[in-house]
Amino acid sequence: MALTAQQIADLMPDTSQLESDEPEMESSLHYLQLALLVAGLDWLWRDREDYFIGANLTIYYSQQQLKNREFRGLDFFVAKNTVKRPRRSWVVWQEDGKYPDIIIELLSDSTAKVDRQEKKNLYQNRFRTPEYFWFSPEDLELAGFRLSGEEYQPILMNESGLLWSHVLGLYLGIYNNQLRYFSPEGELIPTPEEAALQAQTLAETERQRAETERQRAERLAEQLRALGINPD
Repeated sequence: MALTAQQIADLMPDTSQLESDEPEMESSLHYLQLALLVAGLDWLWRDREDYFIGANLTIYYSQQQLKNREFRGLDFFVAKNTVKRPRRSWVVWQEDGKYPDIIIELLSDSTAKVDRQEKKNLYQNRFRTPEYFWFSPEDLELAGFRLSGEEYQPILMNESGLLWSHVLGLYLGIYNNQLRYFSPEGELIPTPEEAALQAQTLAETERQRAETERQRAERLAEQLRALGINPD
């Protein structure tokens, strides 16, 4: 007897609880780079609730993939127009068929060939992810691709060595040997720590300015009193 769609769904396991199946990052350089990408974008988009950032997270995109254990782990990805909430993994059919809008892979000796070929083809042909970047924290290789028609086309660097991301509305580029975000004007997007330090520096500068102004006013008042003039 044929089963209805609801009966089939009732027989399926709760895939919303699928755990990520990714190994640890290859080195401390990779871990720090990944943390930087996550923290920087989360800080910049801190007032938004319509995106999800995946970091070293497994993406499940087909039932057959589950059976064959052909999992795909993405170092970093962003899905827009979704709910910002914790997830154990990214399960495409639990996300209304949505795939990542941008993917960044961190190259290493063990993954570079797969990232440049197999994964690039997967993201192009199956995921149809609009933008794909890779970056090596070790030798600083950086490349970006944008989906044009059926295939990825290289994203050209501007005169400052930055790659534009339509998805993020930001540039990606290298600063102090790390992959960072830059504003449309080419200005470095600060991390939360950098933003806090900038605010602290600005506050200290303002305090010193106010103190200098107070001392100047006191000196002027003393000079006026010496001349027999009441400064009040």
